[in-house]
Amino acid sequence: MDLIVPAWTRVPDTIGALSTTRRGGWSASPYDDGEGGGGLNLGAHVGDDPENVRRNRALLRTILPAEPAWLSQVHGARVVDAATVDDVPPDADASISTVPGVVCAVQTADCLPVLFCDSGGKVVGAAHAGWRGLAGGVLENTVAAMRNAEASEILAWLGPAIGPQCFEVGRDVFEAFSGKDGEMATAFKPIAGSAGKYLADIYGLARRTLVLAGVTQVSGGGMCTFTERQRFYSYRRDKVTGRMASLIWLK
Repeated sequence: MDLIVPAWTRVPDTIGALSTTRRGGWSASPYDDGEGGGGLNLGAHVGDDPENVRRNRALLRTILPAEPAWLSQVHGARVVDAATVDDVPPDADASISTVPGVVCAVQTADCLPVLFCDSGGKVVGAAHAGWRGLAGGVLENTVAAMRNAEASEILAWLGPAIGPQCFEVGRDVFEAFSGKDGEMATAFKPIAGSAGKYLADIYGLARRTLVLAGVTQVSGGGMCTFTERQRFYSYRRDKVTGRMASLIWLK
């Protein structure tokens, strides 16, 4: 497996975290690794052979303390306790945990995964932030849930998502964010010759959202799932494609 280990500062030794890529699994095209080899698709809802998804999840499980607390993501803002997730994934887009060995997980293929921990190494969280969830408060709700669980200073890491040169959106998305905070308008660049169309920086929007929520220690960003075809799945690029996972747990 080709794995991304978050590079963030001041993270306690009690935290384990990673993001997967499309490489190193069993899935065939269009869920493959982009070069004709087996892909590490972890999404059970995208049309892939269920047996390949099972094998991919089993392979990932070999490096985790437990089966991830998979969610049924709905582009919303609900946060659940990962320790309460069972075999039926709840409709939610984020989870937190205070229990060692419980693995918070979100799946993405252009949307932004955000991993959280606190400086005391007592609380972790993971959020799936597509533009709807981001505008709807999924990051703020995750931060609030962690604080309710007595988190100390919260740190965040932005995982692989569609980059600011590729994320084309309409006026509705611009207004959803600029209406919340005027500074967020700077994350949008009008597309010349396309009235009402913008290129949006989802990393910039997330950073601003986190700052407004009181989270100033933010790492990551800078990857692009759309352009890095041989490393990442991208729904916008390919439509029918797999899903990657970003995961975090207390050791």
